[in-house]
Amino acid sequence: MRAAVYRRYGGPDVLEIVDLPEPRTHVDSVLVRVRAAGLNAADLSYQAGAMDHTVETFFPVVPGWDIAGVVERAGPAAPEFAPGDEVIGYIRGDVQRAHGGYAEQVAADVRTLFHKPANLSWAQAAALPLGGLTAYQAVRHALAVAPGETLLVHGSGGGVGSLAVQIALATGARVLATASTPDFGYLASLGAEPIAYGPEAAARAIELAPDGVDAVLDAAGRGALADGRGLGGPAVRVASIADFATPGSVPVFARLVHADLAAVVGLAEAGRLTPRVGATYPLRDAAWAQRAMAGGGTRGRVVLEIPG
Repeated sequence: MRAAVYRRYGGPDVLEIVDLPEPRTHVDSVLVRVRAAGLNAADLSYQAGAMDHTVETFFPVVPGWDIAGVVERAGPAAPEFAPGDEVIGYIRGDVQRAHGGYAEQVAADVRTLFHKPANLSWAQAAALPLGGLTAYQAVRHALAVAPGETLLVHGSGGGVGSLAVQIALATGARVLATASTPDFGYLASLGAEPIAYGPEAAARAIELAPDGVDAVLDAAGRGALADGRGLGGPAVRVASIADFATPGSVPVFARLVHADLAAVVGLAEAGRLTPRVGATYPLRDAAWAQRAMAGGGTRGRVVLEIPG
């Protein structure tokens, strides 16, 4: 099978396309023919060696935690899936090795897989697992946003921010969404109230919510929380997926909780949650895909598409 691997730490330039043996499967694992793989900022961080002091790494490494594909073989202890089933998966492991999603095939633990929502494209499905988990756990757990409350989302046009907007709206909350002006139409179509980035963002938010907001989610970083001080009272709840240094903000790190990802998949199946895909690349251009993700400006997730 073809896969993108790195044999040493570095940036996108260390990725190379190689042939690897078909992955082996255990009794409780599933062999998946990958149709699309979502890129995450964590891919670049791990690839650069930032986690070398905490995560065992065995080269060559196939990066990628988010996949969508078709089951080719299921172990006898994985009766939930059968050949031909369309699935998505969050396949992050505790060890970095040749088992990631930037490949034509992957062997995945049955506990990491879910049936793919039929109404999502392959690229959209591959953009759902980690982004959906992060957004769901931020909105529903870290911030505990309730119906009728007002949530301010910074970075609402991005892969995670746009999912957080949709999850909050599905909860019955009002959403104010800071974004660049080209994203205003998209956010308004979701039901959010867009606000332009910049020094006037806080003033505009106060105009829209003169009594303050109930919660703030920072999916942007870059000082967004500091710029937005004063938008809520002393009881305002604040969480961030990007800025872990601001006092009073709860850091959000996604973890695979089966019930949470099941809820995310359910929202997608109901048509209430659609991942935003900003750019797609073929597997052979995985390095260029990483460069595009690192450069920003894609207005959504970057995804590798792999023909079946």
